[in-house]
Amino acid sequence: MSAFKPLVFSGVQPTGNLHLGNYLGAIRRFVALQDNYDCIYCVVDLHSLTAQLVHDDLEDQTRSITAAFLASGIDPQKHIVFNQSRVMQHAELAWIFNCVARIGWMNRMTQFKDKAGKDRENASLGLLAYPSLMAADILLYRATHVPVGEDQKQHLELTRDIAQKFNNDFSERIAARNLGVEMQVGDETVNGYFPITEPIIGGAAARIMSLRDGSKKMSKSDPSDLSRINLTDDADTISKKIKKAKTDPDALPSEVDGLAGRPEAENLVGIYAGLADISKEQVLKEFGGTQFSIFKPALAELAVVTMAPIAEEMRRISADRTYVDGVLSDGGDRARALAEATMHDVRSIIGLLQDQ
Repeated sequence: MSAFKPLVFSGVQPTGNLHLGNYLGAIRRFVALQDNYDCIYCVVDLHSLTAQLVHDDLEDQTRSITAAFLASGIDPQKHIVFNQSRVMQHAELAWIFNCVARIGWMNRMTQFKDKAGKDRENASLGLLAYPSLMAADILLYRATHVPVGEDQKQHLELTRDIAQKFNNDFSERIAARNLGVEMQVGDETVNGYFPITEPIIGGAAARIMSLRDGSKKMSKSDPSDLSRINLTDDADTISKKIKKAKTDPDALPSEVDGLAGRPEAENLVGIYAGLADISKEQVLKEFGGTQFSIFKPALAELAVVTMAPIAEEMRRISADRTYVDGVLSDGGDRARALAEATMHDVRSIIGLLQDQ
């Protein structure tokens, strides 16, 4: 192999309702990437077990995320859409990566520290090993690019570390089996089987904050439904939530620097920028000096025009369970074929006996 084929992989956990932050920070970017890459988009249901082992409605949540992908414009025929648990090679490669990764690497993961909190000893092993499974998700398809938010950048760095260590440790075997690509690592040339995956970092709207507190990220778990715009909200609900969004008494500034120390104002400007696909500078060029009594209705109108059709399409798709399940089944079959090809190589490289 002379080079890695460009490929995008990303996944979304089926936990709770998707919201505007998920759409602007992830799903809309997934849609745009389809134009220039082959893409694999996964509902990572195995990951959801780290947050909550016992689910009442995991299957329906998985279908809901899938419907959101499809309603937003992801094409399941040109690309692959599936749920992670259909392809058990994810778990197989994750175990191998558990043996590649170092305990010290895992202990440095800030998201584990945040989620485990003070009761670290009572946290599940799955939560600690979560980044290893994420690395397996990506590298199982030898993905070259992953769209990531700020909270996942450290996990992608771990993915890169795991790939590099695997490539270094097995360089001679990879070369002997003619399975790799020559890669430069420092002053050395090694034969690498896995790519060193590159992040695709989001733009101005990559991080959307709560409508009730501009210092907190918009979240599915926030007890106040007014803190977020759900992808399932209808036009009246979207408009109501934006009009009730927390603001400050001052007019919008004419320059981005004027948003410093004004988290709610910065958040609403960022949401407008994300929905309109323009920069914050362009938003303030139009609305600088404007009071929120004028800006909020404009933002609400834009949000309704952009988001309400997606909600309506989600409801239509979700009502056809047979269609959604068919998409996931077909995607799972196609993903499994790619995954097994990778695992056949990996088993050979490691020295695990298998059917030829």
